[in-house]
Amino acid sequence: MSAETNRKEEHRIVKTRSRFTTLLTVYFFVALIIPNCVLVNTETYSAWSDEALILLPLGFYMMWSVALRRSGVMIWLGFPFIFFCAFQIVLLYLFGNSIIATDMFTNVLTTNPGEANELLSNIYPSVVLVCVIYLPLLWLAAREIAHKRYISHTTRMSIGLTGAALFALGLLTLWPAYHVSEDKHVLRDEIFPLNVVYNLGLSGSEFRKSHNFDKTSEGFTFEAVRRAEAPEREVFVYIIGEAARAMNWQLYGYERETNPRLSMREDVVVFRNLLTQSNTTHKSVPLLLSSVATNEHEELYRRKGLPALFNEAGFETWFISNQSPQGAMIDNLAHDAQHLIYIRSPRQDMQLLDEMRKVLERSSARKILFILHCYGSHFSYHQRYPREFAHFLPDDDVAIAPQHRQTLVNAYDNSIRYTDHFLAETIDYLSSLEETSSALLYCADHGEDLIDDDRERFLHASPTTTAYQLYVASLAWFSEDYRRYFPDKVKAAQANETAPANSHALFHTMADMASIQGRYLSTKVSLVSRDYDRTAPRYYLNDHNEAVPYPKTGLKAEDFEVFRRYGIDVSPSAGSGKMPH
Repeated sequence: MSAETNRKEEHRIVKTRSRFTTLLTVYFFVALIIPNCVLVNTETYSAWSDEALILLPLGFYMMWSVALRRSGVMIWLGFPFIFFCAFQIVLLYLFGNSIIATDMFTNVLTTNPGEANELLSNIYPSVVLVCVIYLPLLWLAAREIAHKRYISHTTRMSIGLTGAALFALGLLTLWPAYHVSEDKHVLRDEIFPLNVVYNLGLSGSEFRKSHNFDKTSEGFTFEAVRRAEAPEREVFVYIIGEAARAMNWQLYGYERETNPRLSMREDVVVFRNLLTQSNTTHKSVPLLLSSVATNEHEELYRRKGLPALFNEAGFETWFISNQSPQGAMIDNLAHDAQHLIYIRSPRQDMQLLDEMRKVLERSSARKILFILHCYGSHFSYHQRYPREFAHFLPDDDVAIAPQHRQTLVNAYDNSIRYTDHFLAETIDYLSSLEETSSALLYCADHGEDLIDDDRERFLHASPTTTAYQLYVASLAWFSEDYRRYFPDKVKAAQANETAPANSHALFHTMADMASIQGRYLSTKVSLVSRDYDRTAPRYYLNDHNEAVPYPKTGLKAEDFEVFRRYGIDVSPSAGSGKMPH
């Protein structure tokens, strides 16, 4: 009886110490090192950083997998690493390079489910790939936990000591990696997933600041005054576009007729040298609504925005959005408007004009500001316009892939053509208003990649930029009455059509259009002022909220060639080379 019991116990021990558990442990750290191997080939790190990028995480994953005897438990405890790896692979498929950005975490939290479904349905190959890699790992780990299997002591020691050795070698490579690094942020910026953990923390910090905006901006005032006004009703319209890159606008020389109506007008002022401060909506739109300069990011949480400024100047203010509330800084600044409207589906931008028309027909206010936030050319492009605007065909909903580029471009160009229609109709309506002085200012929040070259980049919001994400469409229009009352502002706008600018100028331009002066306002940043400073350098707000020159945003030779074709100089020497104070 005793011998039989011993045989069963030995069989149970052998079964519990399964070889399969060892294989599963290897599966774990091999699956997790895949993004690092890809990043070595996509990122322009030094050779020392590349070695650290492989050795440090691989050594850590190996030690992690055997920290407990039951590897299945350690695999499930490592679920955050698995999530980061899966997320990273999807983004590498989408953007072609770069790590999970701070802004990407914010985008995940602020994107509505409809937008997320639109995107996921078009990047399904990457979603299928990460499911094939990581779901079996989690299922097998759960199975090991259920069967109470654990790894043998000898195997545990071998994997753990090998991991420790690799980790130690990785630490040794950090010294030369820091020595050759220009920015000296190797761990923070170049070692996955440490850089992602840092970005996640920074994203959380930004959300906390946004949540506390009412407290940190309490009591703020521009001390606004108007220096001049028209002796009749005044209507100012500030239109924030979405993902409208200048390269696909006929007004900027595009060979397709994407602006058939605006191109026929002689009273539209097109700003041909304007770059965005950020390639993400949740950062670029608040900057378009705020007086803060690129290097004053922390001030964004202390100052009110454009609606508050016009409130102080005695205007009735309206914020009408074709995008869902995001729970971020956009909403904080929008809520300062006296009237706030979020349009529901189908969310086509002509609905913005319909709402504005209703307001003007029933309101008796003599001074009104409208801020219209468009859906513009937000992906999926073919859903941004009615079918009668499907001018370029085919424009079907297709997977994001190089072989489908022309179809994607067709849909994108149709969305630009619809924006042209919306802007032209808005201008026509404002022109029809009697005894009304009106002005309109339009600017897109950022541009868009459309698989334009061998890099095969698509969409926007990546930590490294391209010319296509930075160069945005922007224009102004003035009614006949406005031109009669404020001819100098119109002439200044025309003179500044080719002036180097970035989206920081739009807030000050809008304020100057209405002749509003106050704290933190400057005519040197206004495109409707003869005082506009053409020598001021332009800066970009990077993923870590640092103001950097545009060449330091990840631009490549292809991007500089694109800028050259459009006569845009993004080199630091184009301005004074010093940060503005």
